Amino acid sequence: MATLIRQVAVFDGTQHLPGQDVLIDGGLIAATGPALAVPPGATVIDGTGKTLLPGLIDAHVHTTSATQLRQSLVFGVTTELDMGGEPEMSRRLRALARTRDDVADLRIATTGATAPHGHPGQLVEIGLLKPFPTIEGPDDAARFVADRIADGADHLKIFIEDGTVAGKPMPTMSDETVIALVEAAHAHGLRTAAHTWTRGAVRQAIACGVDILAHPPSDGPSGQKLIEAVAAAGCTVVATLPPLAGMSASPPEFDLAQDPRLRPYADPEWLAGLDRIRAIDPGSRMGPLGVRTSDAADASVRMFRLGVPLLAGTDGTGGDHPTTHGISYHGELGLLVAAGLTPAEALTAATAAPADAFGLDDRGRVAVGLRADLVLVNGNPLDDITVLRDITTIWRNGTTVDRSAGLPEQELIHS
Repeated sequence: MATLIRQVAVFDGTQHLPGQDVLIDGGLIAATGPALAVPPGATVIDGTGKTLLPGLIDAHVHTTSATQLRQSLVFGVTTELDMGGEPEMSRRLRALARTRDDVADLRIATTGATAPHGHPGQLVEIGLLKPFPTIEGPDDAARFVADRIADGADHLKIFIEDGTVAGKPMPTMSDETVIALVEAAHAHGLRTAAHTWTRGAVRQAIACGVDILAHPPSDGPSGQKLIEAVAAAGCTVVATLPPLAGMSASPPEFDLAQDPRLRPYADPEWLAGLDRIRAIDPGSRMGPLGVRTSDAADASVRMFRLGVPLLAGTDGTGGDHPTTHGISYHGELGLLVAAGLTPAEALTAATAAPADAFGLDDRGRVAVGLRADLVLVNGNPLDDITVLRDITTIWRNGTTVDRSAGLPEQELIHS
């Protein structure tokens, strides 16, 4: 059945369009414009005083459960871009997302490329990750990328981490190896995204032709020469500010969890865990790590002002850290605005920009022929980014999402 939204303000991914009608039919945006005719049998929604936006895209997550996909969706994130996970589980979750409209859609990287005993191998040592394949050198790159394609990867993740952040030296891949990985990925049509928390990692990534910086540098203030080099290289950067802010005394999630527009839809287990997380020393929630939110935010905005596409992402994972799927995305957007973006710029970083960066041509905008992944909110988030929290309706592939429905993990995985 078709749905016609009447007289709604539209943020189409890049610009604000007042007084529009939007027709949803067959999972797609069928028509837009003023005073559209009402198709026979269509549901009509009064959009007066509301804003319609593309479904949000989280450009950096680590998704390990269907519950996380569900949590993203109920907060308006209709697509997650996973940046590294166990291949079999990643494939199962992506397959699930392709068959159900009550969870967020998913694109996957499977196993990221790293040197033997390199990051995140330390997580294997403490039992948080299963053992995974690594790459010995440039001659191994073609094999490694072919294996990731066999795993079903939609993009290639590359880890560039020498241990500076954690204060523990780690082996890294040579420039020659990273270049070979990028070339092999590009030969198969895969984009590359690199783990780049440090200024040194960013320098290596851009020198080797990496497409996307999965983090901004945050191990100190970035000099103008580095900012300009990123712009000249044609890279994209994902802000991922929540995991850094999560190591502060007052992470945004503590406030998000109390917002009456959000709290009713939050995962009860996550809410209960916040009290435990409050008792953990902030610097120990992920480390301690030698990184700062202010450095990451400053670098992100300065790169953006020089024309570097900026994407919103949470690095949503879980554990002894407040950052999670869905609700933390609203924290990311608030941090971006606090860092100097306008709400409109932050919303583009959440919609059109990630769709463009990852080649998702069927979403990220409100335009005829695209997927009806849409979010309707009360008010105008271009005036106040927190208005985005006041969601009235979410559509995933044209289907209205029941935000109150609880979906057990076993039901999701086995359906």
